[in-house]
Amino acid sequence: MKVSIIGSGYVGLVAAACFAEMGNSVMCIDINEEKIKKIKKGIIPIYEPGLEKLVINNIQKGDLSFSTDIVDALRFDIVFIAVGTPMGEDGSADLKYVLQVAEQIGENISHDLIIVNKSTVPIGTADKVKEVITNSMKKNNKNYNFHIVSNPEFLKEGVAIKDFMHPDRVVVGSDNNDVIEKMKILYSPFLVSNDRFIDMDIRSAEMTKYAANSMLATKISFINEIANICEKVGANVNKVRIGIGSDNRIGYKFIYPGCGYGGSCFPKDVQALIKIANKHNYNPQLISAVESVNKLQKDVLFNKIKINFNDKIKEMTFAIWGLSFKPETDDMREAPSINLIKSINKFGGIVNAYDPKAIHEAKFYLKNQQVNYFDDKYSVLINADVLVLVTEWKEFRSPNFNKILRLMKGNTIIDGRNQYSSDFLHELGFNYYQIGVKDNS
Repeated sequence: MKVSIIGSGYVGLVAAACFAEMGNSVMCIDINEEKIKKIKKGIIPIYEPGLEKLVINNIQKGDLSFSTDIVDALRFDIVFIAVGTPMGEDGSADLKYVLQVAEQIGENISHDLIIVNKSTVPIGTADKVKEVITNSMKKNNKNYNFHIVSNPEFLKEGVAIKDFMHPDRVVVGSDNNDVIEKMKILYSPFLVSNDRFIDMDIRSAEMTKYAANSMLATKISFINEIANICEKVGANVNKVRIGIGSDNRIGYKFIYPGCGYGGSCFPKDVQALIKIANKHNYNPQLISAVESVNKLQKDVLFNKIKINFNDKIKEMTFAIWGLSFKPETDDMREAPSINLIKSINKFGGIVNAYDPKAIHEAKFYLKNQQVNYFDDKYSVLINADVLVLVTEWKEFRSPNFNKILRLMKGNTIIDGRNQYSSDFLHELGFNYYQIGVKDNS
């Protein structure tokens, strides 16, 4: 099939590469000329395992092409909108880029189209897109049939290629059976082993994305709240997690205690859903609490530093392991490391930081902060008083603790992901602190 995707960001580029891999003719559009030039040369603007190889291979095969002209995109049969919907000042999703694309589609449409909204958008956006395209066509004396489809993405950063190639489900919202069948054909190569194509009305599809992300965010905030209670009452959240996760109604996924969720999806989508509910005169108390708990949780690591060192912070050096909001990505959006580093700086502490992939992005998000960046996980430890594990990259799972002890000036490890054995580290001579475990030193 012939498919175009407007937007070459995280979602758009992954979708374009994966559709092309299945033999479709795919064109990806972006107004950023420099970005498109780099992609054509195989320089991918984001880090996502496997994406660079997939893009380059399909460019070479001729199945994947790029352009900065939306007119090129509208020559195709199915047009995906995959532009950003950033958080507005009030927390709601900003639709300006989606509606700008809709306006341009109406201006330049030249035949009947299926227009698929891949961006995460508030419920009712499809109606707005339809209205904008219709009005734009009228202004330009055009009269073509088009259908709006909602097809939310469910990609996890770090495993996005796998998620797209082997989806848990493909959700398609449309009011037209013929359109649904065409979408089913497009996605059929990804559903060979399991037919998990789910069709529904458009508003339900739009809501599904927000509901899914809010549910996962709820599980994270829940276990973090339990962890905080554990510390107060003397329970061990690591054992509690195993105890509740063994119940198959609950399961183990997304119940790992930590220093809060970040990234491009959960914070933005939870807040957007709250705003959607508020606009319809409903107060979503549970979802609002999820957001509040997460906001507080991002301070949990510095709170441990403050409790244990307080006035000494300005004389200390803190080594940070991991900057991105999660492993296998360079995404720094809403990352807990940002809160931690800002707080240490505020109290006068020195920050040394290392991340396998996110240092370039970190320099942008922390451009006004005093941070010393290092190239490997051991050099960052030299003369450090405290090591703080923020992001659980694989290379941090089994480090040489004797070497760590030799390199550091101090002997304190604050583990924001509960990765290590407290008994083992205590035997080696470390003061070791976890999330949700009382009196770890």
